[in-house]
Amino acid sequence: MVGDPPLKAVIFELEQEIEQAVALDLIDAVLRGELRVGDLLTPDFVFDVHERLYGAVWSWAGRPRVRMLSIGVDPSHVQVDLRSTLDNLAYRWANTDDWDARQFGIAVHAELVRIHPFVDGNGRTTRLIGDLVYLTAQDPHSPPAVYDWSIDKRTYIELLRVFDQNRDPIPLAAFIPITLIE
Repeated sequence: MVGDPPLKAVIFELEQEIEQAVALDLIDAVLRGELRVGDLLTPDFVFDVHERLYGAVWSWAGRPRVRMLSIGVDPSHVQVDLRSTLDNLAYRWANTDDWDARQFGIAVHAELVRIHPFVDGNGRTTRLIGDLVYLTAQDPHSPPAVYDWSIDKRTYIELLRVFDQNRDPIPLAAFIPITLIE
């Protein structure tokens, strides 16, 4: 299927096909009310999404990172930091009203990027989870929307750095447009 040796372009296309199928399945589950914010903000869900996205292609799918990278927390802290961060975000969403759904989804995305739990696939995984969190947190009477990730990468990375410094998702959320789900 991917050749011997595997061709990068073929692997990328396969990953894209799987990503689209997984995203549609999870978005449908959210729209049917089968997944709520609390379901999404668990380490098990994060690792399950990564496994679903990459398990058919890579042996490391759904496993936490074990090596130091130039980005992310120390690998020995991934599990603990992930759990405490997701718990804090869930608590904040349930008990404060300073973020709207759009800002909350971006905060979840940016925190997952900061932790960088996986060897590879962090971007696609964290963007999908950000979309799902945003979708579940929206007013059910509003038209459903997800983020439009077709953005200027340089500005996006700079705003992620700003978020890392002040944990304010508002500038990043204002930068990333949304698109309605048909």
